[in-house]
Amino acid sequence: MKTGETVLVLLLMGVMIVVGNTIGYHYPITDAIIGYLMIMVVTLLGMGFAKIMPIKLPMVFWISLIALLATSPISPYAGLITAYTNKVDFLALITPILAYAGLSVGKDLVMFKKMSWRIVIVALTVYTGTFVCATAIAQLMLKLEGII
Repeated sequence: MKTGETVLVLLLMGVMIVVGNTIGYHYPITDAIIGYLMIMVVTLLGMGFAKIMPIKLPMVFWISLIALLATSPISPYAGLITAYTNKVDFLALITPILAYAGLSVGKDLVMFKKMSWRIVIVALTVYTGTFVCATAIAQLMLKLEGII
């Protein structure tokens, strides 16, 4: 996908997210727009880093790293970024992404049929492993911090 197409898709998703966020969660539309634009800039920077870096790591790594650095205490804009991105609700953000993922799977329905029932077992194993590992890490971190 070309950069212009990526920006267009992110802007279209942003419209859906901001509208859903404003209607569903009653956040001010200007705060949601600013928050989404900050998320979009971090995403585009991460995509750019993934292309130019000599170390080939997944794009999500670079996006996560930039987001982490932008909101960490070493960033002079951490408070501002956190304040505005907190105005974008997670469910409003994830709904268009899941819809797009569903459409993407539907596009490859023939390939999906070839995987047969085994894909269900693989999916359940992945979901279960992800949930159990995330829970174990959360439990460990909360114990280390003395919260529980």
